[in-house]
Amino acid sequence: MAEFQEKLRLQHETSMHKELEKLLTTAKGAEQEISKKDFEGFKNLFHRFLQVKGPSVKWDKIHKPPEDLIHPYDKIKAQVLPDSVAASLNKLVVVKLNGGLGTSMGCKGPKSVISVRNENTFLDLTVHQIEHLNKTFNVDVPLVLMNSFNTDEDTKKILQKYTHHRVHIHTFNQSRYPRINKESLLPVAKDLGVHGDHGDAWYPPGHGDIYASFYNSGLLDQLIAAGKEYIFVSNIDNLGATVDLFILNHLMTQPKDKRCEFIMEVTDKTRADVKGGTLIQYDDKLRLLEIAQVPKAHVDEFKSVTKFKIFNTNNLWISLAAIKRLHEQNAMDMEIIVNPKTLDGGLNVIQLETAVGAAIKAFDNALGVNVPRSRFLPVKTSSDLLLVMSNLYSLDAGSLTMSKKREFPSTPHVKLGSSFTKVHDFLMRFESIPDMLELDHLTVSGDVTFGKNVSLKGTVIIIANHGDRIDIPAGAVLENKIVSGNLRILDH
Repeated sequence: MAEFQEKLRLQHETSMHKELEKLLTTAKGAEQEISKKDFEGFKNLFHRFLQVKGPSVKWDKIHKPPEDLIHPYDKIKAQVLPDSVAASLNKLVVVKLNGGLGTSMGCKGPKSVISVRNENTFLDLTVHQIEHLNKTFNVDVPLVLMNSFNTDEDTKKILQKYTHHRVHIHTFNQSRYPRINKESLLPVAKDLGVHGDHGDAWYPPGHGDIYASFYNSGLLDQLIAAGKEYIFVSNIDNLGATVDLFILNHLMTQPKDKRCEFIMEVTDKTRADVKGGTLIQYDDKLRLLEIAQVPKAHVDEFKSVTKFKIFNTNNLWISLAAIKRLHEQNAMDMEIIVNPKTLDGGLNVIQLETAVGAAIKAFDNALGVNVPRSRFLPVKTSSDLLLVMSNLYSLDAGSLTMSKKREFPSTPHVKLGSSFTKVHDFLMRFESIPDMLELDHLTVSGDVTFGKNVSLKGTVIIIANHGDRIDIPAGAVLENKIVSGNLRILDH
């Protein structure tokens, strides 16, 4: 049996290599060189995918991380910042993961150009934050965007508007891998085109690709030569992921013999985060455990808030020299995430991906820092968008902070129905964003609109039945209310 499986594996690998060679013959010049590098990475991933037998972790070997490896943020913040903080900033590069499109929110183009606050996009806010740092401390913290083939062209056009800002902006592209037919285990692509009918034959292979594509772009060496030592990596849609001077100082002041190469920001898990990856101790190393790696029998245990109390925010501080060393030694070893998809025509495909945080186990003296929830403010849906547009937050130099007028630090739980999914529809349904300072919970379902200056307090549930419509009138105050049926305010 084992012999037969090995034979089959070799057959799949040989067939895949032949198809990739065929695809390369359709390319010319620079495109062929880029595709060659991408395909080398893909071959390595595909080879490992064929080798995988059973789950990547043994459940009985999982341990809670030792306390001395998860540092509480309060203790870090209690340290007085030294005068040398400017020197530390000059060794830092901010990297934003900018490969995603805004399609899930009904927008075209890169997600980073959706307006999220006072007409500012994710990208605007990021540039304002870094420019403020550079001016305040008289330093040069550059911004690097990791684009995908989906976002690169549009992003580069938009970047022209920041020419006169005090921020040096660089971009590089993550790899482009072929989607694999689930049945034949061969690439779906017939040539290297990514537009029109060919678009869905390719995919960017997850943010774990940052290490290889950063290295291959030449930008990694360029930044090291310029004296940069660490990158702060985060998702561009996480509005809480600003440069934290206390974490930076903590990173830079670790003992020389225990120089930390990787910090992962984690935060306390709530019931909304049960699927988020968590840090564990495994084979005497800190390791990221994702739900995809958990054996089915233990999924409920993984989701429990009592056993696994923290989750990964994907805010990471990583040594540039260590990335270079580990990439050249081919020592990253990130677990493969197999992501099944169904294309528009009904074809079942798989895409092989990796996560940037999964490399933590390869770095020396890695740490977790348990940060406040405010460092994790992702905008994935229109429900998230409503929160960040509201008076719950104030905007200062590109950073959002919870309003001092809110009595509790927790964020309200907001669930908007499918009528609000697309940003355009969402904006049409609010004449102005309601006052939410005293809101705990909001559920809205069906055809609902909000007039100007509405206040929402406590728990508010608004449900318009199918075929009905509810118009919340201007100036209405809804406190601990359930509104249902058909409430239409007519113009006179």
